[in-house]
Amino acid sequence: METTRRGIAPALVDRRVVELVVRERRLRWPIPAHFESVIRGQTVRSVDRRAKYILIHFDRGTLILHLGMSGSLRILRSDVAPLAHDHWDMHMDSGNVLRFHDPRRFGSLHWTADDPTLHPLLARLAPEPLSAAFDGGYLHRVTRGRAVAIKQLLMNSQGVVGVGNIYASEALFRAGVSPRRAARRLSRAQAQALAVAVKEVLSEAIAIGGTTLRDYVNSDGIPGYFRQKLAVYERAGEPCRRCRTPIKQFTQGQRSTYWCPHCQR
Repeated sequence: METTRRGIAPALVDRRVVELVVRERRLRWPIPAHFESVIRGQTVRSVDRRAKYILIHFDRGTLILHLGMSGSLRILRSDVAPLAHDHWDMHMDSGNVLRFHDPRRFGSLHWTADDPTLHPLLARLAPEPLSAAFDGGYLHRVTRGRAVAIKQLLMNSQGVVGVGNIYASEALFRAGVSPRRAARRLSRAQAQALAVAVKEVLSEAIAIGGTTLRDYVNSDGIPGYFRQKLAVYERAGEPCRRCRTPIKQFTQGQRSTYWCPHCQR
């Protein structure tokens, strides 16, 4: 999601919204009828991110955007015709448009005139993984008494935000921790190693454009390159890059998990 933020920000900041065109209001939560008039004429001052939410700040409020499971954003010229499942466009005075595409319609769009961090969707979120608040000590504390598997805790926004399935699998491999390990059985040393691994994996992915860029793509749909560096994710049956043991795969919390049974304990 940080890749998304960095991708769209240069085309939006200090630009004025000419109009918002909504073609489909039936997203995860219906888009209210007042959205167009509230945003029209306002200037974007900054684009931030909190967990998996994009925050587009204006002079008189903030747009809170979630992509859902299948949503994506593109910066296009305004004369590019919309395709099926292109649900809304935000036209800027530059002649560009921010276009939202979401086949499953699980994404959402919200507006608040107040502090966005107090919005019900954001108020109870855990620390960002790249912030100073997320470290080995914090991770060890939040795992105490938790019987849930450590990978599932990593992907729970009440423990830490913004660690998706791919990055959780990769961080656990780097830290040598089994995704099946009960969170409460994580030692202080393992918690420290895992916190460091999470930061490393996310930082590297952001630096080279994510795994797929399916959240933000340009008009050519150029993919990200971090996928080429993946150690375990989607490599079931292939040899571990470290020990040559075949990578295993299983379903955990309705998501595919990949791990090396020799390197991760």
